[in-house]
Amino acid sequence: MSLPGPVQKLIKQWSKLPGVGEKTARRMVFYLLRQEPQQIREFGEAVISLTENIRHCSLCGAITDVDPCQICTDPLRNQKLLCVVENEEDCVAMEQAGIFNGIYHVIGGRLSPLDDEEIPQESLERLRERVEMGGVEEIILATAPRIEGDLTAYAVQEALSGVPVKVSRLSYGLPVGGSIGFADRVTLHMAMEARKEMTHTGENF
Repeated sequence: MSLPGPVQKLIKQWSKLPGVGEKTARRMVFYLLRQEPQQIREFGEAVISLTENIRHCSLCGAITDVDPCQICTDPLRNQKLLCVVENEEDCVAMEQAGIFNGIYHVIGGRLSPLDDEEIPQESLERLRERVEMGGVEEIILATAPRIEGDLTAYAVQEALSGVPVKVSRLSYGLPVGGSIGFADRVTLHMAMEARKEMTHTGENF
């Protein structure tokens, strides 16, 4: 049976999402078709609003609907602590865990030579500029506990070379090969409390 063009198009787009195959995408589309037209329109409007109302904070790089974001402008946040994360999802995980009251910097990528991935240079430059402006006393690197996370942490540390600021990294509690975005509150809390200061020789790893 040949499916109508709009149905095929939506299935194709949905199957591009991480972890969603064609069969799952088809099931989602047929679920939508069984809903009331108003509900389908609301779903579509919510997706469209992502491009119209969501942007990246000009200071930290996190997703926001106001610029600068609410975290960067919150006077109750500890401006002396700056946590560097790989992506926006990691930032959300840290906030939901409720273990950090400083500010963030989303570098928007990771260093992975095998996957041909690099950290956006402009993000590293913006990070260095933020630190050089003064006020930040410690940089906490919340990169994933795997080889790509190690490479990313070293790259960030190198980008901050010569800047008089303490650089530490999340430590005990995070399973090797895991992800910040999927870690639970207790695990993140342990990793934050036991963070280790980094050295240029990498002796903490």
